[in-house]
Amino acid sequence: MLVEIENIFKSFDGLPAINGVSLNIEKGERVVILGPSGCGKTTLLRMIAGFIHPGKGRLAIDGIAVADNGRCLIESEDRQVGMVFQDLALWPHLNVYGNLEFGLTAKKTPRLERGKRIDAILEMVQMIQFKNAFPGDLSGGQQQRVALARALVMQPKILLMDEPLSNLDIDLNLRLRKEILRLQNELGITMLYVTHDRDEAFFLATRIVVMGGGKIQKTGTVNEVSEYLSKLSGD
Repeated sequence: MLVEIENIFKSFDGLPAINGVSLNIEKGERVVILGPSGCGKTTLLRMIAGFIHPGKGRLAIDGIAVADNGRCLIESEDRQVGMVFQDLALWPHLNVYGNLEFGLTAKKTPRLERGKRIDAILEMVQMIQFKNAFPGDLSGGQQQRVALARALVMQPKILLMDEPLSNLDIDLNLRLRKEILRLQNELGITMLYVTHDRDEAFFLATRIVVMGGGKIQKTGTVNEVSEYLSKLSGD
């Protein structure tokens, strides 16, 4: 089991955001968390990443506890987790190469290995010709590819994606969905993807987790969740 989430709770200013969530994720899965804004899906993602910590409950990655009953046991930078944010969070003062190199330098990766890994991942996302460009010079789709490459170059055990395609037009959204699938299949990486878009969830997932009110409402295959949502809406 790659990710184990056991009965976790999280509140902000006394208001519950996550209310007793348990979830296991196997290596190689593409799990999509589906739900409306405010349902707790991004909070759950950020807890796995280590940016915030559960108030109660236990969280483990690859068999090692990283948080337990309000205590952070392993900091975010040591969890081998990559994250692509909704706003991408690219550093505007660094070029594409610099954005990818930053994390590797912090990890004291040797210069030669840094160069090889950066070039390889930029080739994979078809952005090698833009390695010296700055984020402000790139299109929205190109920036998305750089954000994805920056997460993947760290060779994470799990890739977390927080509504990364929500600000793109539909044609580009569809193209990048296919690109994400290609990369996930090529790398065999485990992916946890957050979205409010049903079509996006159905396209990307091997398993879907439906959230509402800080709780998991349903977990299942695309067909199982599609049937569940159809019954809820009376279709």
